[in-house]
Amino acid sequence: FLFWRLLALTILLSPLAAAAGIIVHPGVEGRSISTASLRNIYTLRQTLWPNRQPIVIFVLPDDHPVHEAFAKEKLGLYPYRLRQTWDRLSFSGMASAPIEVKDENEMQARVRATPGAIGYTSKDTGHDGIKILRLE
Repeated sequence: FLFWRLLALTILLSPLAAAAGIIVHPGVEGRSISTASLRNIYTLRQTLWPNRQPIVIFVLPDDHPVHEAFAKEKLGLYPYRLRQTWDRLSFSGMASAPIEVKDENEMQARVRATPGAIGYTSKDTGHDGIKILRLE
């Protein structure tokens, strides 16, 4: 009985736990991104797309379940480590911290409206005016 309850709970919570979709502005070139490149972008080491367009990074709040899942599953980092990196680089003037949005709807709207933007959502499905990148 306990097994089935745990299984049902796992299935119910899995959409929250899976930060699947890496989304970008439709003007960003390419259909996929390497894990290394994604990590370099989110740790502020890569600031330009291959065509030299500036990258604008959007993130959800540190304690948001989708942000936690994205950081751990896609970047291999704990959210607090990402925050330490952003704070260190932004306070030293080396880079600008990512732009924090309040929820996934705002994330999609801002990525859609901002040339060079990158973000993530809990769903790996297309949205009008947003491109999904496949993780290599």
